[in-house]
Amino acid sequence: MGARGAPSRRRQAGRRPRYLPTGSFPFLLLLLLLCIQLGGGQKKKENLLTEKVEQLMEWSSRRSIFRMNGDKFRKFIKAPPRNYSMIVMFTALQPQRQCSVCRQANEEYQILANSWRYSSAFCNKLFFSMVDYDEGTDVFQQLNMNSAPTFMHFPPKGRPKRADTFDLQRIGFAAEQLAKWIADRTDVHIRVFRPPNYSGTIALALLVSLVGGLLYLRRNNLEFIYNKTGWAMVSLCIVFAMTSGQMWNHIRGPPYAHKNPHNGQVSFVWWDWAWWSSSSVFYFPYFVPSTTATLTAF
Repeated sequence: MGARGAPSRRRQAGRRPRYLPTGSFPFLLLLLLLCIQLGGGQKKKENLLTEKVEQLMEWSSRRSIFRMNGDKFRKFIKAPPRNYSMIVMFTALQPQRQCSVCRQANEEYQILANSWRYSSAFCNKLFFSMVDYDEGTDVFQQLNMNSAPTFMHFPPKGRPKRADTFDLQRIGFAAEQLAKWIADRTDVHIRVFRPPNYSGTIALALLVSLVGGLLYLRRNNLEFIYNKTGWAMVSLCIVFAMTSGQMWNHIRGPPYAHKNPHNGQVSFVWWDWAWWSSSSVFYFPYFVPSTTATLTAF
């Protein structure tokens, strides 16, 4: 066995060691540098994302809606990386713009944002911001936007789709409708909490006090309570109020705007009422162009 194994060992000893080709070393070095660069780039993106989220959380702790100019919009909304959704209201709130619809929409937007900020489900996956025309004209030009108010959702990845623009003309801008739209786009459900409104209670208390004071002053002569003419006038006032166009709007909640399917023109709708007979009421819509403030005229 020893004699047979000796030549084998001599042949193995006579073999030269094999080395990698000389041209493979630059390739391995390039691959190693590429891996290091990718790892460093990924770490840099994570640090940048963490910094952006921390900044947004700090702003949200101060105000439920933070205002953005062109630079902030491009940094926190347009530029990656981003793992959060952003709801942006494009508006024109300056007094010289005379946009009453913008102020009304801003009130509903504030209610919605406050409901999210003070809810138990609040997290860093959804933020609310605002871009005013006078503070971010370049943003309006970049998005080819010429009307306000407009609500848009910017998803964590990719560009906004058509459904990411809220159909304000058809649905209106109530906080509940905005919350439903946000739930469809982000799967984040917001329960809207409206601040208490004591105006109705105060008005009722004043009315009761007025009637009580009148009865007290006339306590020695209450014959006017049996006055048929007075009760007839009160009954007519109630009938007119209940059959008015305003009461119909309060019950049915019709859209305040109408979009022409042929030319796409948006118009306000005012509902008025008129008597056709003693037992029927007909409502006639009046259309006035432009629901939103046109910024091109500024």
